Amino acid sequence: QVQLVESGGGLVQAGDSLRLSCAASGRAFSSYAVGWFRQGPGKEREFVSAITWNGGSTDYVDSVKGRFTISRDNAKNNVYLQMNSLKPEDTAVYYCARAPTARGRLRRDGYDYWGRGTQVTVSS
Repeated sequence: QVQLVESGGGLVQAGDSLRLSCAASGRAFSSYAVGWFRQGPGKEREFVSAITWNGGSTDYVDSVKGRFTISRDNAKNNVYLQMNSLKPEDTAVYYCARAPTARGRLRRDGYDYWGRGTQVTVSS
């Protein structure tokens, strides 16, 4: 019923920028918080960023603050992650996910649907 599809990943050099998109089927994002997670090689999946249903609150892991920006367009059922000043340590598969409640958006188990991910590779 609910399908989330990430796009926009690729191979870039350190210092470059990428914009990731997450498209949702139907009205899957309406009234839901949405988050971005990432999983690097040999690492656990970690929280990157989240945004509440009306865009009133945004959250970022310390390592991306000042470089990444999350936004959403509810009319188009899209959520975006603008990534600037990319570093090799940003290399990972990036996933978007939906959170039923705003208070659960900061932890992995607060999300009920996940996309399949998009690969981001940053070379030095």
